[in-house]
Amino acid sequence: MVTMGQCYYNETIGFFYNNSGKELSSHWRPKDLVVVALGLTVSVLVLLTNLLVIAAIASNRRFHQPIYYLLGNLAAADLFAGVAYLFLMFHTGPRTARLSLRGWFVRQGLLDTSLTASMATLLAIAVERHCSVMAVQLQSRLPPGRVITLIVVVWVAALGLGLLPAHFWHCLCALDRCSRMAPLLSRSYLTVWALSSLLVFLLMVVVYTRIFFYVRRRVQRMAEHVSCYPRYRETTLNLVKTVVIILGAFVVCWTPGQVVLLLDGLGCKSCNVLAVEKYFLLLAEANSLVNAVVYSCRDAEMRRTFRRLLCCWCLRPSTHESVRYTTATHTGTSTRIMLPENGHSLMDSTL
Repeated sequence: MVTMGQCYYNETIGFFYNNSGKELSSHWRPKDLVVVALGLTVSVLVLLTNLLVIAAIASNRRFHQPIYYLLGNLAAADLFAGVAYLFLMFHTGPRTARLSLRGWFVRQGLLDTSLTASMATLLAIAVERHCSVMAVQLQSRLPPGRVITLIVVVWVAALGLGLLPAHFWHCLCALDRCSRMAPLLSRSYLTVWALSSLLVFLLMVVVYTRIFFYVRRRVQRMAEHVSCYPRYRETTLNLVKTVVIILGAFVVCWTPGQVVLLLDGLGCKSCNVLAVEKYFLLLAEANSLVNAVVYSCRDAEMRRTFRRLLCCWCLRPSTHESVRYTTATHTGTSTRIMLPENGHSLMDSTL
């Protein structure tokens, strides 16, 4: 019998799953095997891809700039997300029932912390690009110390959201507030997490929209003085494509999970969130792979560094010394755009 106001710290995982109506299987079902197979594949790809990004940034001195500190932090957060999801895959299905309450909170906390850090870093990159583009600078306008402070703030916020459920934001003492997707967490936590993700997306839309219209105005003004309409058109299309890729990747990977979290957090009884939760979480985890492609692999200099790292076993030392760096046509997260004014080229601005 459940008593209001009583705390259930000594109960099993099965007790809370039964309370929330979430099935806790005692054997491996076909859908469990499918989720684990897909999850392990995505996790390994996330780990390998983001390790390569981190190695590229560390080994190439051209990347020792504030914007690449943020890209490196994004790769580190996504690498952490890959480890967290890998841990989940080894502690899911029938193995969930064998977890202690502390083990369950560790499993959930790893996911919440890593995904929050990844999402917050995406917003930090957008803000940094906004500052640099508005100042018409290739180099980040933010000093390295401020960028490092921004990275610290990102991780403090991520750790806060990851640790709060285990200490305060759980439902061990209020079973009527337990969510269905995460039976030990309060529904209010899921609501706040979903709304925070939505806020991050809206802020990214505002920032990248401002960047788009700013660059478009400058290039259009340039086209009025120079006969370069085809180049203006190409630049505008590239800019549109970049903004669509950045925001589109976020929407595709995050929106489904945010919607089901919000529905569960708001206590929608008729919504069958449990039928899709595992697949939407997998989609959110896949964003850690997509980030490496959108924010790093589209950089021409980064791709050259990848090739050198992957083929270093067959390169001679003289080959490394003979490499001459040329101005890349793509950098950071998108197209590098020349913004001439009064017949003189200004510094490149990147998205």
